[in-house]
Amino acid sequence: MNAAHAIDYETIFQQAPVGMCVSRDRVIQASNLALAAMFGYGEGKLHGQSFSVLYPTMDEFLRTGDRIVPIMNAKGRYSDERIMRRADGELFWCHVTGRALDPSQPLGAGVWTFEDVSEKRPVSAELTPREREIAALLVEGKTSKMIARDTDLSPRTVEMHRASLMRKFAASTSSELVHKLVGAR
Repeated sequence: MNAAHAIDYETIFQQAPVGMCVSRDRVIQASNLALAAMFGYGEGKLHGQSFSVLYPTMDEFLRTGDRIVPIMNAKGRYSDERIMRRADGELFWCHVTGRALDPSQPLGAGVWTFEDVSEKRPVSAELTPREREIAALLVEGKTSKMIARDTDLSPRTVEMHRASLMRKFAASTSSELVHKLVGAR
């Protein structure tokens, strides 16, 4: 390809319509303009930052990392929807997808995309960190037993959190709860 037709990958990365970043060991090495804007940071301000700054709590950051590793090992990629935190503290639902550059190092160098889905799924109730985690897994269609396995909780503890979510969202059934969690009207 000659110079006149060369593709400017840096411009493509910066102008992508979704938030993107390159990470190493869960530290952001480079991010695009959409990611900075989505999370409320200035251009380049996320570079060198741990992904932990994007999570509501350090505990959620650590638990998500623990959950990502076996999935990345099995599938080579990871995807979920979870509640994240903007620089100003606002919580919002975000669709996150990532892939390790070396499959043998799931949290080593990787490429991640972030899409703000808060318009179709507003954060409408005050949730504890564990409730946020369980809500995200319910939205994925997981049962209480599956959630218990994924989170190292007992099924009874998961059921207690589910009951709390049902109260907070005024849902009378599990399917109604999931319906409300995904923001369906």
